[in-house]
Amino acid sequence: MVIIDRDDKFPDVAAVLVARALWRYRSELAPVYLVAVLAISGAVLHVVHPEWWPWLLGAATVAAWALAIFGERVGLVRRIERLYAAAVTMSGGAWLTAATALGVTFQPLPQILVCGGSVLAVPWWAHRRRRAKVRVDRQIAAWPEIAQAVGLPGSRAQSAVADVWGWRARFALARGQTIQDVMAKIPAIESALGTFRGAVRVSPTRDEKANRFELRVLDTDPHADAIPWPGPSVSSITEPIDLGPFEDATSARVLLLRRHGLIGGVAGSGKSGGINVLMGNLSACRDVVIWAIDLKRGMELQPWASCIDRLATTPEQAQAMLRDAVTVLEARAEWLTANGRRIWDPTPELPALIIVVDEYAELADDAPDAAGDTDSIARRGRAVAVTLVAATQRPTQKAMGKGAVRSQMDVRVSFRVRERKDVDLILGQGMLNAGWHAHTLNAPGKFLLSAPEHDTPRRGRAYLLTDATVAETAERHASIRPALDEVSRRALDEARQTAPSVPVTPSRDDRAETALTEALQGAPDEGLPVAHLMMLTQMSRPTLYRRLAELVKAGHAVQVGRGRYKAADHAR
Repeated sequence: MVIIDRDDKFPDVAAVLVARALWRYRSELAPVYLVAVLAISGAVLHVVHPEWWPWLLGAATVAAWALAIFGERVGLVRRIERLYAAAVTMSGGAWLTAATALGVTFQPLPQILVCGGSVLAVPWWAHRRRRAKVRVDRQIAAWPEIAQAVGLPGSRAQSAVADVWGWRARFALARGQTIQDVMAKIPAIESALGTFRGAVRVSPTRDEKANRFELRVLDTDPHADAIPWPGPSVSSITEPIDLGPFEDATSARVLLLRRHGLIGGVAGSGKSGGINVLMGNLSACRDVVIWAIDLKRGMELQPWASCIDRLATTPEQAQAMLRDAVTVLEARAEWLTANGRRIWDPTPELPALIIVVDEYAELADDAPDAAGDTDSIARRGRAVAVTLVAATQRPTQKAMGKGAVRSQMDVRVSFRVRERKDVDLILGQGMLNAGWHAHTLNAPGKFLLSAPEHDTPRRGRAYLLTDATVAETAERHASIRPALDEVSRRALDEARQTAPSVPVTPSRDDRAETALTEALQGAPDEGLPVAHLMMLTQMSRPTLYRRLAELVKAGHAVQVGRGRYKAADHAR
């Protein structure tokens, strides 16, 4: 018998079609195959070796125990999977033992086999990972036809694996084909695979061979919803900061020590959220002093004011701050030379200095004279741990100034851009053709990260910090913020004595000093307790005691009585 179902010259034999179907659906029919194997094996063993039943029972028990205890080594990662495999092994072994000793037709062994097989088959059929693997296997099996349809004939699959959100596979290209050819075919591949738009990712393989590529296909978008910030990932600037998860659930960690950073993206792309993630981590580092420039009158960075040592909100303040930053890096360079050292190793006593600039283009327009200082910081700030992090919508040469600022930025974070050419502006020349398609990012907070340790395009999504989270984090971290080191403070004092003063937003230390003075002067007759002073000044207890002692030593009148402090005409 033959079945004619297409226009082949020689139609398929029915047995061939049945065999193909049995093989194609081998995963779904696995429980049926197992029941059949048990029935046939029981019948044969009962006739040939009925005395083997004790050995079969022992072997089944040992195999079930091994799967339950060591099943992870054979791919049974979850405990429930190991218990299920052990239950199936023990049940099948027990039935085979009884069938070997009594015969397959001994009642009620046939009913037990059918009913037990049906019950144990339900978890197998319902298992998500098994169904995902079957779907991947079938798509890989159909790849030759897909490749022919999309214009990549001769390419072949080498391996494939299913994961939480979809699957990924490694492919070998035919002679003369390149990964750029594959990237140009991404829309056609999405259509051939029947996925949603934007579900396919193409990247080079880890061995960087030109005739291979890795294909990642998403069944669901892991970044469809906002991801709450889990808290700071670092306690030192020497550790890489976690900006958010990639699509494979790994963390987008990047090191900022001795690296300048550029954050770009259109309005509404999540750029401000990325800055909040950065600030939340930097404020947790005890070896970093944060300076910030926000020319939108502090609208974006003001919530972090308690953690920012110095905040500039006008062009004049920004220009003075950057000039002081150059003074700091020059003083640190002289100190390193005098002490025979090459780099500034951040510690709480010798902290790094990070300058965060929001809307850098505004700085270039409103304070053009500051371009020379930013250029100097970008070129000379690495060794002395003075880092510049700039955020802007379009980092054109005009917006970034005429110096080497943009070319010196090793860390690039691109949120969604409106035009394709903006990809190269943010991430670097040629990145668009290399597959860094920031213009296809389709939700606020999604980003591409380019850094020395991230040289392939992988989509991430920045964590979400609500206003309440920002306020709570800033309040919690305010008490652990370090002060600028003695070398830098001395250099700034000397520079201010010889240069005209510029009104600058008071630093965190200045605000604390003012709050302490006002609290002591306005204290009631019985004075204020230490806890109250700590709350008003945001100082830690040791810092507060040290400052009170310094006030007394300097001749200021501070009255102490029963642990309470107030301004007085005499000191005791």
